[in-house]
Amino acid sequence: MHPYTGAAPGGWAWTDLPGGVPDADDTAGALLALGALGGEPDASAIEAATAGTRWLLGVQNRDGGIPTFCRGWGTLPFDRSTPELTAHALRAWKAWIHRLPKPLATEVQRAAHRAVVHLGRTQRADGAWIPLWFGNEAAPAQENPVYGTAQVLIGLGSLSAGGVAVQGLVERGEAFLKAVQHPEGGWGGDAGVAPTVEETARALRALGPDARHDASTERGLGWLLDRWERGEVIGHPSPIGLYFARLWYHEALYPLIFTVDALNRFHQGTR
Repeated sequence: MHPYTGAAPGGWAWTDLPGGVPDADDTAGALLALGALGGEPDASAIEAATAGTRWLLGVQNRDGGIPTFCRGWGTLPFDRSTPELTAHALRAWKAWIHRLPKPLATEVQRAAHRAVVHLGRTQRADGAWIPLWFGNEAAPAQENPVYGTAQVLIGLGSLSAGGVAVQGLVERGEAFLKAVQHPEGGWGGDAGVAPTVEETARALRALGPDARHDASTERGLGWLLDRWERGEVIGHPSPIGLYFARLWYHEALYPLIFTVDALNRFHQGTR
């Protein structure tokens, strides 16, 4: 249990120092990292993943979505379900479900179904999802539907048997991304917003190699590769992170990691 907040044990924070509070985004990320270490996980990794999985199950809101820090009424940023974290949890659960004890795996299946239903309810009519912790200062209402939609599509794309309902969500989300692509080939936070490396890389990662020969995807890849050759992927981050009290921030690793992730998916030819 966290000494300052009383948060339940089992999750990960953004830091290993005492001030770090467990949250759904870092917990999902840590679970994915544990699953990507290669080979069969040892007993300590399975124990940690089981604890992290239980923690994510414990914070799932009544509406099926995943909040940031704690389960609640959805009236504050702390406990409000948010699509990008819900999709991140789906990816983490999918990575471990076949390695979990059967009763826990059954719980995960039920939770994942509720999460997908929540994403269906929160998808906008135009196919987009709005993230809570990311935005774009030049976009309407300073929101970032490109980032939010991309993150959800990446999460839904990890489901091996999503069914007809999930396919409908994916198709509408992909249609939105293609509709708001900048004429230059990249993506900004929304239609008419100047493209960035981060948002373009996330959109391409979401569209995936299945769209390899799609005209919009080829233009997007061309835009991103051009920025790579110009040296703009390293050392030129964009302020797309949004924290409390409208505090905008950038992260130097985002453009590099997002670009490598997107290009790697196209290179592999798998989602």
